[in-house]
Amino acid sequence: AAGEGRRGHAALAGAVTLADAGERVRPLPAHGLARSLLREVDKEIALSAADAPRDALQARAAFRLKQAQSARARSLARGVGLLATIGAVAPFVGLFGTVWGIMRSFAGIAASGNTSLASVAPGIAEALLATAVGLVAAIPAVVIYNLFSRWLQGHKGLQQQVAGQLLLLLSRELDARAAMG
Repeated sequence: AAGEGRRGHAALAGAVTLADAGERVRPLPAHGLARSLLREVDKEIALSAADAPRDALQARAAFRLKQAQSARARSLARGVGLLATIGAVAPFVGLFGTVWGIMRSFAGIAASGNTSLASVAPGIAEALLATAVGLVAAIPAVVIYNLFSRWLQGHKGLQQQVAGQLLLLLSRELDARAAMG
């Protein structure tokens, strides 16, 4: 998505008209950022009256682009919240397991009356294993969540650049129409 988005932005940056933009992004995937946002602008132009006020057409196109960007961002972010939840909850689950294991060890000591290290160590080791498992789940989840979050923020910025480029092309096209008509 990131590579395709950058290629789409580069293609649009060299375009002079919306038709030119369409030709430049045609080799890119149909579901890609540039082509999907260009389709939104084209849809709004097609749905609007030929004599629609310039500001109204631009506002509707901008609205369509924002809606498409939001939908794309939601789609890309699906599942990222689960990573955050795992990263936040796993250490507590591990801590709970540790506390539970230590309580069981103390109960075993009380029941047997034996306080030697040999009788206490296995229970404590088992309890600490729960903390280790919680951390093994949490640390990668938090790292991956942070990587995805940064990537998603960067992609949102790229989406805004592509949408801005399309609005610029639409504005130029409307200027040309006004000059001819």
